[in-house]
Amino acid sequence: MLSTSCVRRVIILLSIVVVLLLQITPPAHAAVDPYLARYLRLKEPIALEVDEQGTTREFSLEEISQGKVLFENNCLNCHVGGATLPDPQTSLALNKLKGANPPRDNVNNLVAFLRQPMTYDGSEETYWCRQVPESWMTQEEIESLAAFVLTAAQKAKGWGTESF
Repeated sequence: MLSTSCVRRVIILLSIVVVLLLQITPPAHAAVDPYLARYLRLKEPIALEVDEQGTTREFSLEEISQGKVLFENNCLNCHVGGATLPDPQTSLALNKLKGANPPRDNVNNLVAFLRQPMTYDGSEETYWCRQVPESWMTQEEIESLAAFVLTAAQKAKGWGTESF
């Protein structure tokens, strides 16, 4: 039979192990970039318009985080803070995305633009932005990228504007 002091020691030791494990084990949302909470003020999934009819789809914080990483790795050279360095008149600000033809303020239209970039008025192909084929980014990845851009355009103070 164990003495009372032995039982106390075992309980204390187990308590320490549990506390240490809780500190080491990352929370389930560890893949979420802190930028989302700080600058986009996201704490839960966000519904974004996917088409011109106003249909929405919910994007998880993980999807938006993935989109941010894709943006940083593939778009940041030309689009710092939502600006468009090669063409400053056509930024990624929400009003500019809405003003394009067709409007690029929903997921499907922004994805279509990324798959086949067109001039702002939609009249011809453009080479200012790189074409993103399916072999480069899957449909899921490009939708996450579009979701990040649209969320930043809606929520990030100064995104795509000179005041950024």
